[in-house]
Amino acid sequence: MKKQKTNFFTSLTVFSFFVISGCADSALNSKFAILEQPQGEQEIIDTVAITVLTDIKPEKKVKRKYIRGIHLSAMVSGSENRRRIVANLFDNTELNTAVIDIKEYEGKVYIDGIKTVNANNAYEKAIPDIRKYISDLKEKGIYTIARIVVFRDNTLSRKKPELAVKNPDGTIWTDRKGVAWLDPYNKDTWDYNLEIAEKAVDIGFDEIQFDYIRFPSDGDTKNCCYSKPHSSAEALKALVGFLREANRRLKTKGAKISIDVFGLTTTATNDMGIGQKIVEMTECVDYVSPMVYPSHYGKGNYGIEEPNKEPYKIVYFALKGALKRIPNKKLRPWLQDFSLLGYKYGEDEVKAQMQACYDNKVGSWLLWNPRCVYTKGALKEEGGDNIQSANIMENAETKH
Repeated sequence: MKKQKTNFFTSLTVFSFFVISGCADSALNSKFAILEQPQGEQEIIDTVAITVLTDIKPEKKVKRKYIRGIHLSAMVSGSENRRRIVANLFDNTELNTAVIDIKEYEGKVYIDGIKTVNANNAYEKAIPDIRKYISDLKEKGIYTIARIVVFRDNTLSRKKPELAVKNPDGTIWTDRKGVAWLDPYNKDTWDYNLEIAEKAVDIGFDEIQFDYIRFPSDGDTKNCCYSKPHSSAEALKALVGFLREANRRLKTKGAKISIDVFGLTTTATNDMGIGQKIVEMTECVDYVSPMVYPSHYGKGNYGIEEPNKEPYKIVYFALKGALKRIPNKKLRPWLQDFSLLGYKYGEDEVKAQMQACYDNKVGSWLLWNPRCVYTKGALKEEGGDNIQSANIMENAETKH
């Protein structure tokens, strides 16, 4: 594997790789993917927060043809030093989109002024001047997305147990990591998350992205008790119902809506036990982002023995399956820019995933790294807003 390029700025080394701890929750079975968005420390290593020149204001970018973005934690978005690092990345590469955490699975909300949030002590001042930051990003032509973790919520579930998923004895059910969940059938949980989404739009976000829009997967899920009889059909109905309500409340404000779903939803014919069916859910949103992280596929998926070592093939087959079922214009996958399970990801691995998108004529993508440390060497310079097919899979399908 080629050595990763490390020139974040012209002569400064700031990018690094890491192994995420504690994110490899068990899969549904050996044939299925890890059913969690990879987590980790939500901060950048202190050495990344270097001093850079800030007196030169770049020109606003031209209108984007594709959405190409990165995940930014609240910790990063709330730090002036780290904002400057992110700004340099936006100014000098093809990146044109910021996906900013507004509510994470701990349940803390990073936007103030929401009545129900403040009443339940869920507000955390992690991004003190968020309205100005969003304005500054948009002034540079950056598309802004507010990421909201919906039903995995360890704060409101404990503040208001009547809204939580329960055990048969009435106590709060928790997943393998001890995190409580909101009941997706309970419309009060819908309203709570949509209040947050509405506020995010009001302060300037272009789009709302719903993550963990699903039922629990990890832990003793057979003990999960909900406010109504549970089945695959009813679970899907609840998630679609939430998205329809989101459309009703957010579209009048001019916001786009997107969702994150598990990678295997692109080819799975059932709801994978979590209520997610990509066709029905995509009908209700502007964009869908399957998390096609190769490290999260089980041995043998798509006939590949070690998916984590085959980033191109995994993403290629996942997107090929998706395009048989949903419109190309709505497909915007999350790609892996982190290392996990003993296989190090660098420039070659990230580029391979991007190429798999382009070979499926998918021009938009998002990069996920829980610590927000990205591989600049995998990115084209600003203005490289195009797709080039390399026909890498010309003969691969006969081997699949």
